[in-house]
Amino acid sequence: MNDRLIQKLKNIKLIISDVDGVLTDGSIYIGAGGEEMKRFSVEDGAGVALAKVAGLKIALLSGRYSSATDIRAKELKIEDVYNGMLNKIPAYEELKQKYNLEDSEIAYIGDGLIDLPVMEKSGVPISVRNAYSPVKKAAMYVTDKNGGSGALREAVDLILKAKGLYEKAVKRLTKKIIKTSSG
Repeated sequence: MNDRLIQKLKNIKLIISDVDGVLTDGSIYIGAGGEEMKRFSVEDGAGVALAKVAGLKIALLSGRYSSATDIRAKELKIEDVYNGMLNKIPAYEELKQKYNLEDSEIAYIGDGLIDLPVMEKSGVPISVRNAYSPVKKAAMYVTDKNGGSGALREAVDLILKAKGLYEKAVKRLTKKIIKTSSG
C-alpha cells in the first residue's frame, strides 16, 4: 500500500458498496416459482459489524432491485440501502448530504460499468478482483478477494488498519459478541 492511499484511507467515514458482484459473486438464482436467491459471504457481514463498532457508516447502492438485498441489509442492520438505482449519483449525493461529508471521506466499492461515475466522485474508489477491466483501472485499490468472497471485509480491514483502528475494533466487536451470547 502506498503512502498516498494510506493518507486517503485515513479520511474515510462512509463506505458505500455495490451489491451484485461485490457482496455477491454476481450470480442470481431464480427458482421455478420465480423466487430469487443470492449467496452472500458471512465474511462481509463480519466486515460490516467491524466497521460499525469502529464508527464507520456503511451504505448499499445497487443498480438492480432485489428483495434479497433488502433482507440481507436488514439482517446486517444497514439503514442506508438504495436498491434498484441504475444512476447511482443521486443516491451518492443524498448520502453525502445526509452525513455532511466531502467526497474525500467516502470510499466506494464497485465492479461494473454503472459504478464508474460514483467511483470517479468518491475519495477512495475500490474494485473487487474480478471486476470489469475499466473498473479496476479506475480503482485506487483492487481487492485480493473476488466479489461475494469477502471483498467488503477486506476493504473494511484495509481502511481500519490505515486509520489505526483495526485492533481496537476487533477487541470491541469480540467483547460485544461475548456479551450478546452470554446474556
